[in-house]
Amino acid sequence: MQAMNIKEIAIELKKAEDNCTQLNPITSQFLNFNIADAYEVAHLVHEKRLEEGLVPVGRKIGFTNSTLWAKYGVREPVWAYMYDNSVTYLAGSQAECYIGNFSEPKIEPEIVLHFCSTPPVSATPSELLECIDWIALGFEIVQSHFPGWKFQAADTIADRGLHAKLFIGEQQAVNQLGHNVIQDLERFEIALSCNSRLCELGHGGNVLGSPLNAVLHLISVLSSQSAAMPIQAGEIITTGTLTSAFTISAGQFWNAQLNGIFLPELNIHLEI
Repeated sequence: MQAMNIKEIAIELKKAEDNCTQLNPITSQFLNFNIADAYEVAHLVHEKRLEEGLVPVGRKIGFTNSTLWAKYGVREPVWAYMYDNSVTYLAGSQAECYIGNFSEPKIEPEIVLHFCSTPPVSATPSELLECIDWIALGFEIVQSHFPGWKFQAADTIADRGLHAKLFIGEQQAVNQLGHNVIQDLERFEIALSCNSRLCELGHGGNVLGSPLNAVLHLISVLSSQSAAMPIQAGEIITTGTLTSAFTISAGQFWNAQLNGIFLPELNIHLEI
């Protein structure tokens, strides 16, 4: 693709994000649009966001749950920046979310990690954990600017990893979670419910075997991308959905409860 095409794609995608509109998948418009092109588009949009005054606060990792790859036509995880205007820290366990400005929104329960130092590129899980000072349960609201959630991996990278909003529950210091945090993150179970009805059971192993493995994958990807900064102290990383992504609508009450790791439950009420 020519540079001008990349710039035009970035302009169109940013316009769709700003105006809550949809467009045909980029991969259907340009058959040679690939992963590298998509990250270039995402970087151009990122630069525009910085010019607008948004502050990056972390990254999201998407499609770490490989059980969903066939459904959405992707074959590898993706990542995107998150900014201060889309991340909310909760004082308790209850969130309220207005979804009127999102495009075909879905909900995903995720583990959120906060970094107190930059992890080494070749980190082991234990070395990675030393760089994390707190862990929390979060709800990510995701959206698709491509109709019907029909896309390829490159489309989702260009579309900000499908990120719309992140709500972060009560933060738990790593040193307060016991001596088996690495194993607990692999084995814990999550129950996701809507309006008091159980929708799905998931577990930590659903995201590349563990949320820590998801971050190790991200570190490897970032090290191969010249335009990408390594994870910095102060960043939050949300590690991918622990269950299926469920379509949401106004009036719903969603609840997520964990068993096997001490992270408080999380509730969210959706409004329009």
